[in-house]
Amino acid sequence: MHLSDKIIDSVNSIGQIYEVGGAVRDRIRYALSLGTGRIDPHKFWSFPSEEVDYLVTGMPIDALISDLKQFGQVQQVGRSFGVIKFKLHIANFKSKTVDIALPRRETSIGLGHRDFEIEFDPDLPVEQDLGRRDFTANAIALRIQNSKFKIQNPEIIDPYNGVQDIKDRLIRMVNPRAFQEDPLRMLRACQFAARFQFSIEQGTFKAIKKSARLIRSVSPERIQQELNKMLLKADQPSIGLWLMQRSGLLKELLPELEAGVDVTQPGGYHRHKVFEHSIRSVDYVPNILEMRLSALFHDIAKPQCREAFEGGAHFYGHDKLGEKIVKEVLERLKYSGDVIARVSMMVRRHMFAFPETEKGLRRLISKVGTKGVYDLIELRRADIKAQGRGTEEADRDLDLFEQAITEVINKNSPFTINDLEVDGEDIMAEFHLKPGPEVGMILRHLLEHVLDHPEQNARDSLLNEAMRWVGARCPYDQRSN
Repeated sequence: MHLSDKIIDSVNSIGQIYEVGGAVRDRIRYALSLGTGRIDPHKFWSFPSEEVDYLVTGMPIDALISDLKQFGQVQQVGRSFGVIKFKLHIANFKSKTVDIALPRRETSIGLGHRDFEIEFDPDLPVEQDLGRRDFTANAIALRIQNSKFKIQNPEIIDPYNGVQDIKDRLIRMVNPRAFQEDPLRMLRACQFAARFQFSIEQGTFKAIKKSARLIRSVSPERIQQELNKMLLKADQPSIGLWLMQRSGLLKELLPELEAGVDVTQPGGYHRHKVFEHSIRSVDYVPNILEMRLSALFHDIAKPQCREAFEGGAHFYGHDKLGEKIVKEVLERLKYSGDVIARVSMMVRRHMFAFPETEKGLRRLISKVGTKGVYDLIELRRADIKAQGRGTEEADRDLDLFEQAITEVINKNSPFTINDLEVDGEDIMAEFHLKPGPEVGMILRHLLEHVLDHPEQNARDSLLNEAMRWVGARCPYDQRSN
């Protein structure tokens, strides 16, 4: 959300408002995208920034709050933080909330760098506020003026030469203590490098290697958030994952992945070692969190399962052991139960064989779900591409398999208990049962039955089969009890 001229004029009559943070960085990147080395003002001002943060200098917070209340809803984020959540009052329109902050000094403190010691000061120059930021590309401010007076060339405050680093496609720390102040910045450097396809400046990279062990002090929730950004916001997450490995961060955060760095895969399929193959796989899967995590971890157990033989090696059981390991890793990083369940299933099933019969196809779909089976196909495609060998024959096989899967699904065959033409109420009424495990056992048997005989998914047929099965298990009339 961009502020109106009335708000800008009102704030600037006392202080000065600036646009700061990632929006300014991305405006500059966009304005430089013509490759001329000069900021194109038209592209700069036309950049479609969705999330904009603002900084106001020279204005006490009480005065700023009072001023903004004329135009919208104001919420202060703690007296000591100097941050205001502001939402415009616009009739019949749902406006976004933006952050408007005062200049501040900030130091990461506490166990796991979960807390920050913050001191805000409205009289602090904007240049000093920018000095607390992580990288030079993010330590740039844009002076905001009323659109009537907006000059052609934007007025950029750039005390740390961030514009030049953006031109040079470099990630550079603002000050030598950047990583001691907040060790998460080391992982963020790798994330930005992958996301923007920038290089990490040599001195900054040396500082990351020297401080890599400090990443252990960062909370798993913050680590997860930064890893997710790398996986989802970068076209090639492998760039950041390689930098994590080379800097020592991977060994500290994901030693299970580090174990695959030097593990070879001799034979006719793989050109790359396990770690390189895994991170290449991430680049090839769809940009969905569970898919990219599955690709990253699908071979995580190979180092433990490797058995060499003359001319090659095999990794029997790495899918089963991988399921166990990935659950432990994702739990350690505080991922949700749904994400853990989805990713561990994908790792467990990524070695699936192509069923040769329609019955086998139905059983596979029943185990992993209709969405799951297509996800497994995409994971297998990425796995094959990342092997670095010829893939034409394997791609053709996958295409035929996907076609067969789609044909089976389009027949509307039953794949889950919910697809049965009877439910628990029907079973309890037929057999005079109370809710309990026996009802579930009967329904599971009926699902197994219709997976082999989908044409029998009809109420009468299912109840007859339930009667036969219950009678075979307990040769007396269940309905008399």
